Amino acid sequence: MIDDVDYKILQILQEKARIPNAEVARQVGMAPSAVLERIRKLEDRGIIEGYEVRLNPQPFNQGLMAFVHVTLLSSCRVNLAEDLSRVTGVQDIHQVAGEDGYLLKLRVADNAELGRVLAEEICSLDGVQQTKTSIVLNTIKETRKIDLNRLSS
Repeated sequence: MIDDVDYKILQILQEKARIPNAEVARQVGMAPSAVLERIRKLEDRGIIEGYEVRLNPQPFNQGLMAFVHVTLLSSCRVNLAEDLSRVTGVQDIHQVAGEDGYLLKLRVADNAELGRVLAEEICSLDGVQQTKTSIVLNTIKETRKIDLNRLSS
């Protein structure tokens, strides 16, 4: 069970994962050792899955983002998701309901690289019937944060 203190700790960590433990403790009104123990328990229970740095993709020549809907053949192999996870630039893979089997989020350098990835890496996989691609022109909001405000009341 997650109590109000855990929710507050999670909110703080979602805003700034590198915040010193002593500062988290100050904000929740607890001893640093007690906060550290709570964070460890949240990690052990899988509530906190990890910590990562968000990098600007531009300096790494990965400025083009695209979403690719992958339609599968009816006799598709079960390990296609594993193969898709090895495709250049794939950041996210979602198995979806409906006509498409998977929705991929890719980051690549430009249209030429996107075309190469689609033709040589995705469409060449056994089990892929077709793809439908949407190129992102501008990102308005992108986050991995979970809305904890509506859950803790």
